[in-house]
Amino acid sequence: MPNRNQKLGQLGESLAVAHLKKKGYRILERNYRNLFGEIDIIARHGESLVFVEVKSRRSDRYGGPKFALTSAKRKKISMVALSYLKSMGNSRVKARFDVVAVGAGCDPPRIEVVRNAFELAYP
Repeated sequence: MPNRNQKLGQLGESLAVAHLKKKGYRILERNYRNLFGEIDIIARHGESLVFVEVKSRRSDRYGGPKFALTSAKRKKISMVALSYLKSMGNSRVKARFDVVAVGAGCDPPRIEVVRNAFELAYP
């Protein structure tokens, strides 16, 4: 049974998927996992393949959700993305990293898409 934080994460990801679809993103994968870790959402947006990290918060007490992505997390997401591209034979495709910040502590929830939130990070 999911705990409170896991439920918030699942809600945030569902809200993010619905919001991204409205913005023209085509969702390819959710919760994609490989030996390097997990990426919340992989989507197509125009000509780009987009690796999306969803950050959800009940409040901004400890900073907004878009500021919750550590350098270690960016490196992990980068490694998963590179592995995904290699496995799909898409090493030459345009790709970017977006963050979807979900403020779930208000009604309606605040959703912000930060395009090109970070560059590819190597360990």
